Amino acid sequence: MLALFTRLADWIAYGLLGLSAATKLGDAVHFFVEDVTKIFVLLIVIVFAIGWLRTMLTPSRVRRALAGSRRGPAYLLAGLLGAVTPFCSCSAVPLFIGLLEASVPMGVTMTFLITSPMVNEVAVVMLAALLGWKITTLYFVTGMVVGIAGGLAIDALGMERFVEDYVWKIRMGEVAETAADLSLKGRAAYGVAQVREIVGRVWLYVLIGIGIGAGLHGYVPAEFFARYAGPDNPFAVPFAVLVGIPLYSNAAGMIPIVDALLGKGLPVGTVLALMMSITAISAPELMILRKVLKVPMLAFFAGFLAVAFVGVGYFFNFVLE
Repeated sequence: MLALFTRLADWIAYGLLGLSAATKLGDAVHFFVEDVTKIFVLLIVIVFAIGWLRTMLTPSRVRRALAGSRRGPAYLLAGLLGAVTPFCSCSAVPLFIGLLEASVPMGVTMTFLITSPMVNEVAVVMLAALLGWKITTLYFVTGMVVGIAGGLAIDALGMERFVEDYVWKIRMGEVAETAADLSLKGRAAYGVAQVREIVGRVWLYVLIGIGIGAGLHGYVPAEFFARYAGPDNPFAVPFAVLVGIPLYSNAAGMIPIVDALLGKGLPVGTVLALMMSITAISAPELMILRKVLKVPMLAFFAGFLAVAFVGVGYFFNFVLE
């Protein structure tokens, strides 16, 4: 099936537009067309399927499940729920307040907020199509470990005191249930609505990500990446994490960039460290969380994740060497 996207890109780039495969422009346009068609088809199918399944997994049920769990199992449950509920940074503040209001411990709440943007189901399936299930499973497990470890550390240090005071005073109402009609027609309608909402929210980031990936693939010389982030640079992984912090993208938008960077010969761990940095500790994400977290808590959150992502990057590079 993936060959269909390649043939479509061949027809558009080399047939319809008359570009040459031997030129940088032809190579970049071919990469752009192939990834746009492939990623949007995958994105629509995945979001619809997950939307269908999530008719039984509303935000209020997430809150109740976490609030009703014992402290130990709650961390694992929070990580798993984060992995199947692709909430973006714009949802961080209301979700954070809602979970705390439901008496979910601070550490468990942060575990959920760490894993949700980093190892959501859209990223996992699309990453598997790119890297295979073996590497993707390892990525999923390490992402869960980072989320749970971050929550445990925050809980152990008693960092509730660094939550803004107004958060504890807010009493949020029950979130409206999103899919009251659980018939086949109702589930399908909800799946279509999820496609419109989620794809409508992320399509621009995906196009930007593919555009950057196409530029990297066609125009940026491999020597540039080999010099600063290649396998011979021992500081490539921390460099990738630092580069990722000022940027912003969701996991789906990062997939074409990951594809392009891997094509330039960068190690898998270095590329995944960049991806995790952009999706979980980007500057926009930190600015949004600043609305509910005081500076010491925010600094610990960003610092912990940066160190963890560097460790994950080196781990992947070592294991896959």
